[in-house]
Amino acid sequence: MGSRANTLAAIERRVRRIGRPFGVSLLIAEKRNPKIEAHGGYMLRDDDTFEIVFGNAGYDFSASLEEIEEFLMESRTAMREEIKSKKKR
Repeated sequence: MGSRANTLAAIERRVRRIGRPFGVSLLIAEKRNPKIEAHGGYMLRDDDTFEIVFGNAGYDFSASLEEIEEFLMESRTAMREEIKSKKKR
């Protein structure tokens, strides 16, 4: 049996879970065009302001799922470092 951990649906769920503490939602392009098919198909939107926070550089849905996951992981690491520095004060 193959692992389901790396299926597209599983990765999308993981990215959504990582984004929840930041108050962002994963948006997926429903209408695809050649530019999106070549690279991208995803954006992150702020849940409070509905502004796009990642994935609209040059054109909408310009980020790949891997780029979004990397962006969120970097943000999570930075947030943890900030919390650690506040505890040291």
